[in-house]
Amino acid sequence: MSEPKAPIPAPGDTYKGWLFKWTNYIKGYQRRWFVLSNGLLSYYRTQAEMGHTCRGTINLATANIAVEDSCNFVISNGGTQTYHLKASSEVERQRWITALELAKAKAFRMQAESDDSGDESSPPAAGQGGGSRNSEVQSTLRTLGSKVEDLSTCNDLIAKHGSALQRSLSELEGVRLEGQTSEKIRQVTERATLFRITSNAMINACRDFLSLAQAHSKRWQKALQAEREQRVRLEETLEQLAKQHNHLERAFRGATVLPPSQSNPAIDNKGSAPVKGDASDEDDENEFFDACEDVQEFITVPADPKYHRRSGSNVSGISSEMGMDDGTASLDEQSVASNPESPQSQEVVPMRKRRTRIPDKPNYSLNLWSIMKNCIGKELSKIPMPVNFNEPLSMLQRLSEDLEYYELLDRAAKCHNSLEQMCYVAAFTVSSYSTTVHRTGKPFNPLLGETFELDRAQESGYRSLCEQVSHHPPAAAHHAISERGWTLRQEIALASKFRGKYLSIMPLGSIHCIFEKSNNHYSWKKVTTTVHNIIVGKLWIDQSGEIDIVNHRTGDRCHLKFAPYSYFSRDVARKVTGVVTDKEGKAHYVLSGTWDEKMEYSRVMQSSRGGENGAEGRQKTVYQTLKAKELWKKTPLPDGAENMYYFSTLALTLNEPEEGVAPTDSRRRPDQRLMEQGRWEEANAEKQRLEEKQRTVRREREREANRSASPSEEGKEPADGAEEVEIASEPSETNYKTDMDETSSDLSLSSGHQDNYKAMWFERRVDPATGEPTHIYTGGYWEAKEQGNWDSCPDIF
Repeated sequence: MSEPKAPIPAPGDTYKGWLFKWTNYIKGYQRRWFVLSNGLLSYYRTQAEMGHTCRGTINLATANIAVEDSCNFVISNGGTQTYHLKASSEVERQRWITALELAKAKAFRMQAESDDSGDESSPPAAGQGGGSRNSEVQSTLRTLGSKVEDLSTCNDLIAKHGSALQRSLSELEGVRLEGQTSEKIRQVTERATLFRITSNAMINACRDFLSLAQAHSKRWQKALQAEREQRVRLEETLEQLAKQHNHLERAFRGATVLPPSQSNPAIDNKGSAPVKGDASDEDDENEFFDACEDVQEFITVPADPKYHRRSGSNVSGISSEMGMDDGTASLDEQSVASNPESPQSQEVVPMRKRRTRIPDKPNYSLNLWSIMKNCIGKELSKIPMPVNFNEPLSMLQRLSEDLEYYELLDRAAKCHNSLEQMCYVAAFTVSSYSTTVHRTGKPFNPLLGETFELDRAQESGYRSLCEQVSHHPPAAAHHAISERGWTLRQEIALASKFRGKYLSIMPLGSIHCIFEKSNNHYSWKKVTTTVHNIIVGKLWIDQSGEIDIVNHRTGDRCHLKFAPYSYFSRDVARKVTGVVTDKEGKAHYVLSGTWDEKMEYSRVMQSSRGGENGAEGRQKTVYQTLKAKELWKKTPLPDGAENMYYFSTLALTLNEPEEGVAPTDSRRRPDQRLMEQGRWEEANAEKQRLEEKQRTVRREREREANRSASPSEEGKEPADGAEEVEIASEPSETNYKTDMDETSSDLSLSSGHQDNYKAMWFERRVDPATGEPTHIYTGGYWEAKEQGNWDSCPDIF
């Protein structure tokens, strides 16, 4: 008689399979993928959801398992959760019942042990090594005890199924009619099958117990021997430390009590007879000489009492006399070197302490509609707006916030596998949006030629520079380089549209990340940012769109999808999913998470077409993955962030005044500084002054360009400056093309700026990887900063 092949539930193992779960009276039973692990029964719609979306979980420690008929059974935990399940056959149902009963017994024992161990484990361990070994032994003992309980449970199940089999055989003997014979034979066969399944589970439990006992027997013997040897070494070390401590105390008293005429010869004349004249030290004269015969190396007694500490050479000398191994000596040297009060560590340049707060945001009322009603359909960068809608940071500083989680690129630089490196680059791409979830304020539009430096070489190993390289269209170039082997550069131009209810911001341009060690060159573009409830309601931000990250050296790709928020969607809000593929299109990693919280990745073991149909009727690809691992997790905002424009820890430091920065740096912008200080009326007046100054400078630059241009070219050049003044004075009478399409963008890039403006620290070139024109850092900024020479910088403020 053929039997369906299915895994036999073994105690302690994860059990998986398909079951039918009752949903409602309309859909009835629906096929779901169930996973039994660690005393928890979870279910998913498909196997592909195991890495990211769990539909429900029930704890078996407090659950009740009841069998309804040959294929149906019910799991309930007291009313809050009840699963009505149906298996494909009675044998399959019994396999699940056996696995569930084993898991329930184990979960109940583990819960009882955790409750009992709360009081027992309260005293702290004496040492890290001993504590870890003790916990390992305790864990092993608990595992072995669990296996013994599994054997006991299996024994009860075998007795139960054996009795049922015996009853069936007895009934078979008393059968006389032909019709009843086939039915009884079928029952006996099923009973025998169930008995065999339970017996196999018993055998597997015995095998696990035996293998565990054999594997840990030798380890326990070695651990016990190592504990004994370590105890002996610690006793010897403690005895030597006590002697050294006694010698050092006497040497210290001798160095501070003896007058200079007597103590100096003893210090200067090494190896000579000890100084006599102090009657209290005559008995211990030899001991004192042995401890301080090299007093300059062992003891330092400065005049200031706060420096009464052992120096690094002191600990090194003690370690060499005690006969410690190199590892112990180096550990002691490191601990003393890290002591901030030691003379050696005082030579290190101290870390700069960054600010952790800014003045709270004032609560000024403003009629938004009176300002925005004449701006519908126009580009945001061409609308004169008061600082009430701003936050005290410029767009250049917001661009530098992409480096909030630079550690992801540090970790990516250490990867040897380009596909794994791609996962970290993708996580870095998503992390740059995490700071925008509550940031509804508009950053200041940078003035042409404005710069911003972010020098974190001492704390984080990277330096960053941004410059506003174009005004129409507004574009900023960014270059960051790290001593840990990566370079990030980008040029972003913003196209924004106001549609009455929402505001869409569409970044144009590519971001490039190059790793020095592997020469891997990645590039990608940003998604669209949408600010909702502009007129009525609370402002909130959403990110939507798709990103393709390309490794130009290997051909690897990562496709990320930012799902737009939908009130009717059952998915988690701000969801991001992605797949990392090689140049052949084979999937290797699956990414999942949210752009405001965390990202995880799972290694793909197998992929197949199947599962539920997609939105367009196409079959989705089902990926069988390993357990998901965390790539990135958002750092919580500082305390009181809601009163500080929801700035992150990094954002709070971006506008902090610093000495030595360029005169064009955003920190020196007066209207932005006044807004941060809460003086918004003065900030508005200063903002208008700066904008008028920029218009005047641009008109002068255009006149110079027109004088040097040929007559034929003069007729073709548009007077951008005059149009800009017209916008500022009468925004409602000027009709502008707001779409930043490829034609207008390429025109401005290929023909150059109309006023012949050239960036200070960046130069427009064609990117060799993408073939796109972009601004690339030419160097010279950090050298000028070291020399303090800013003569070439324009006066824009």
